[in-house]
Amino acid sequence: MPLTVTLLSLCQALLVTGNVLLIAVSPLIGASLAPSASWSTAPVATQWLGLMCATIPASLIMARLGRKRGFVLGNIIGLVGALTAVQALIGEHFGLFLLATWLIGIGIGFGQLYRFAAVEAAPAQLRDRAIGLVMGGGVLAAFAGPWLSRVSRELGEVPFLGSFMGLAAIYALALVVLMLTRLPPASRTHGEGSALPLGKILRQPGFIVAVSAAMVGYGVMNLAMTATPLAMAGAGHHFNHVSMTIQWHVVAMFLPSFFTGHLATRFGAKQVIVVGCLLLVASALVAQWGIGLAGFNVALILLGLGWNFTFLPATGLLTESYRPVDKARTQAANEFLVFGTAAITALLAGPMVSGLGWATLNLLLIPVALVPLAVLVWQQRARLASA
Repeated sequence: MPLTVTLLSLCQALLVTGNVLLIAVSPLIGASLAPSASWSTAPVATQWLGLMCATIPASLIMARLGRKRGFVLGNIIGLVGALTAVQALIGEHFGLFLLATWLIGIGIGFGQLYRFAAVEAAPAQLRDRAIGLVMGGGVLAAFAGPWLSRVSRELGEVPFLGSFMGLAAIYALALVVLMLTRLPPASRTHGEGSALPLGKILRQPGFIVAVSAAMVGYGVMNLAMTATPLAMAGAGHHFNHVSMTIQWHVVAMFLPSFFTGHLATRFGAKQVIVVGCLLLVASALVAQWGIGLAGFNVALILLGLGWNFTFLPATGLLTESYRPVDKARTQAANEFLVFGTAAITALLAGPMVSGLGWATLNLLLIPVALVPLAVLVWQQRARLASA
């Protein structure tokens, strides 16, 4: 595997380390600064809103300036966001903290394209393995993120101040790694010529399957994951238990990445997506057991596995649905839809877990998790009807 893919995997690890840190602390900071409990997950929602706002510009910027400059820009914006969060915590300013998480989300939005850069840096026959290796960088983050959240929580007199100082250091380190990474110029990765109309891109069967699987995988996972710290705190679990539950959830999200690509190549991406949907359903069913620590851990592990088996194969399918000249617009549309869904679910997590409870929230996710299966069945029937 090219060195470039390995360095991109390290960048992904640093990105996800920061994300895991935010997952563990942002809802709790929101609960302490927000005017009401319903707004406790607003910082998570504004982070995802920032990510959604970045999706289209990030793809178009990289098509013009190249991947490397785009990733550097994203990390600088994330660094500014982390430093803004430090000021917000010192001043106990909820609005400024929302601005900070929005900027951090923009930086994360640029970083979400690491997986596409890996595809461009690897030989065609190693596409799925390259995606898996880059996403597998999250395994390191699964341990580094919760550890950082625990050790930094009480650094200094202001709670969680050290968390965002650590986040700033992560973005600075990622900038150093990017300086050592050689990525092809935009002229080599994004073709020239007449692009298809966006509407035609969105109607392509391959795009529909890929985006529906990614939207459902990310949406279901993100809603349940964002609600978890609040549900566990409400059930009386210690913060260390919360961070460990999130840690094993993230391990489950990223550890399979080292072989998910192989499974997709051998059995087909659509078959792996079916398994992923069933794992999401299993997670929601386990959540019906109650609010004990074991129940949370098993549900979140299954949730992470379900995300991996839907999102990663969907990425591979997406790369088959466009020509080089359509790459930027297709990736932008995919990222906007997927992370727009994540932003909405993050905003809904707080009021839903407060108003409905952990078990009912998960029960409502079961039919949503089955949507990609319905899309696959519909497409299969359409092919048979036209044969």
